[in-house]
Amino acid sequence: MRSERVVLLDEHRRPIGSADKAEVHGSETPLHLAFSCYLRDDEHRILVTRRSLTKRTWPGVWTNSFCGHPSPGEALEDAVRRRGREELGAALSGLRPALPDFRYRAADASGTVENEVCPVFIAELDGSIEPQPDEVAEWAWVDPHSLARSVALTPFAFSPWLRDQLPLLIARRRFDEGAGHA
Repeated sequence: MRSERVVLLDEHRRPIGSADKAEVHGSETPLHLAFSCYLRDDEHRILVTRRSLTKRTWPGVWTNSFCGHPSPGEALEDAVRRRGREELGAALSGLRPALPDFRYRAADASGTVENEVCPVFIAELDGSIEPQPDEVAEWAWVDPHSLARSVALTPFAFSPWLRDQLPLLIARRRFDEGAGHA
């Protein structure tokens, strides 16, 4: 397994170096760069995934389509496309920023902290998906408003970043925008 590096940031969101991903995520996780992506289909549904039970943080919870970290020197959009292929076997089209300034901090039950500047993207799926079982336990295409109701009723079943991102995306009508969709 290759070592994955993350881009460390200062409080002004400027890169200040990099560190091994496995060593960064702990109880004192420094601020670093990440991203989230939501895939949308022709019916304006979004793909949600349930994190594998073997994931170190938030195992078994439902979340956005996929997440990741750009490597040092890697363009954010390139990282999103790369991670879509790695995690879901997905080709993306119409990739666009939806919440470019999103930032969050959350701790899971084990005490591991996520502390990320995490721009959020939306894209259309170009083809089918073949999720990697070490990343994704289950997946479903859902209406964003139905998902919001589920999150309100059972917030513990969803990742903290999805709980924070979803209301912003719906309020700003980000799932209604897009390339080639009526």
